[in-house]
Amino acid sequence: MIILGIHDGHDAGAVLFKDDEIYAVNEERLNRIKKYRGFPELSLRKVLEMGEVYPEEVDIIAVAGLFRKQKRLIELEKNLKSVFGPGFKSKVIFVEHHLAHAASAYYSSGLKDSLVLTIDAAGDGLSSTINIGREGEIIRIAQSTYLDSLGDFYASITELLGFKPMRHEGKVMSLAAYGKPSYDLSSIIELDGLSFENHLKVVGVETTKKLAEFFSFPLEKSKEVSSNLKKGILGGELEKKAIEIAASAQAHLEKLMEELGIRLKSYNLPISYAGGVAQNVKANAVLRRIFGDIWVFPAMDDAGLAFGAAVYVKAQVERLEGKWKPFKMEHVYLGPSYSKSEVEEEVNKEGLEWEEVDDVPSFVADMLEEGKIVGFFQGKMEYGPRALGNRSILADPRDENVKEKLNIALKRDVFQPFAPSILEERAEEYLADLTGEPNRFMTMSYLASDEFKSLAPAVVHVDGSTRPQAVNYMHNPVYYKIIKEFEKRTGVGAVLNTSFNMHGEPIVCSPKDAIKTFKLAKLDLLVAEGLVVWQT
Repeated sequence: MIILGIHDGHDAGAVLFKDDEIYAVNEERLNRIKKYRGFPELSLRKVLEMGEVYPEEVDIIAVAGLFRKQKRLIELEKNLKSVFGPGFKSKVIFVEHHLAHAASAYYSSGLKDSLVLTIDAAGDGLSSTINIGREGEIIRIAQSTYLDSLGDFYASITELLGFKPMRHEGKVMSLAAYGKPSYDLSSIIELDGLSFENHLKVVGVETTKKLAEFFSFPLEKSKEVSSNLKKGILGGELEKKAIEIAASAQAHLEKLMEELGIRLKSYNLPISYAGGVAQNVKANAVLRRIFGDIWVFPAMDDAGLAFGAAVYVKAQVERLEGKWKPFKMEHVYLGPSYSKSEVEEEVNKEGLEWEEVDDVPSFVADMLEEGKIVGFFQGKMEYGPRALGNRSILADPRDENVKEKLNIALKRDVFQPFAPSILEERAEEYLADLTGEPNRFMTMSYLASDEFKSLAPAVVHVDGSTRPQAVNYMHNPVYYKIIKEFEKRTGVGAVLNTSFNMHGEPIVCSPKDAIKTFKLAKLDLLVAEGLVVWQT
């Protein structure tokens, strides 16, 4: 059976399930519009192309979300008809927003029985759900409405501090590490049983306004404050206050997640988790400490809804046929790939100097040891928000000065940390509070060991935390070999890995994207499918 999943909304994308193969990509990677909102026409056609499937061969079209507005539904139907023809309606199944989130987490976890947690700002009238996944069935046991939204609370803090809500929440989490919580936010939002309760009784910009009053923070100054913070100006009166607010919001989020986790612990089940709030790796670590380990779906935000819709329908078909069994997602290399000849063609168009290298891992390790910053492009693009060795920028994690170089090159905010890719077998040495399996998807924060702080200061945040990708040979042999070769030269089984993009742009997808970013950022070199490209 061939099942196509689509998400027509912000973070639009498409996923194709064909037999045992999965193909997935989000629209932003193809049209180069960050967090694109709309019909995923390019990604829909790309997954069909990757799977070598004609539109008429698709058995089911799983659409994430319920379309209550007439205009949007008519536009969706018009777009589907243009691809699948007049008979498309007989193939369409709509999957409610939070059910799609829950499905993405549960049906990728490899677990037969699981608690399934979803938390975000809002979708189809809800902002969180608690479910039990049991032998392939998802049973909802609690929920919060869009009004009682933990995600909206954190998004409003993001807006208050001058960042973009629904996009820059990670900046608030990063900024929080520079201060200490000084505000009690229990009068804003609390846990009520297994649901959240918003005492403000408003959402969106109205929440932001009320929070400005609560903190006595001048909303009209927020853009100026965020601009200063981005430049590393942290000592001004309002900047210090912004840091205290961020620290307080992060502490309150973690407190609520801890309270929820303690209540859920009584079910004696492992946890699968998705939704926008699952991007908060510090809060995820709180749940991990309670449960020993948790599964966070790698494309946890709305970018993963197409996957959730498709995998939900797939699971229901398998249950009806008595064929359902747990599936564990081992990697997220599900996107487009490009040949060496395609890379060569693009490089030649730009008139850049290049050469071919036989031993890519040794060459890249040599360059990193020499202090070079390397754009690395290989194989299938990653699905989800993290670059995991196929569309990455690599650097030496021993050199703290490389952070400033990268911040300038990529136009990043200076207070945001960089993350490492580490050899999976080094996880116990490098992570002081490791529990469960080493995380392969950068969905979890850990405390760096004293050894790792000393060895790799460029990838340890100011609070001693780190967000690693554990790399093994099986899932990415070339990338594993790069880190292994770097370890042979330096004694450090880790490299600095940041996503291959300018700040505010989507991660590169094609050779053309990679070359453009390589030139804009003035990286030292680009290694793409065995070709080494130099700046001219």
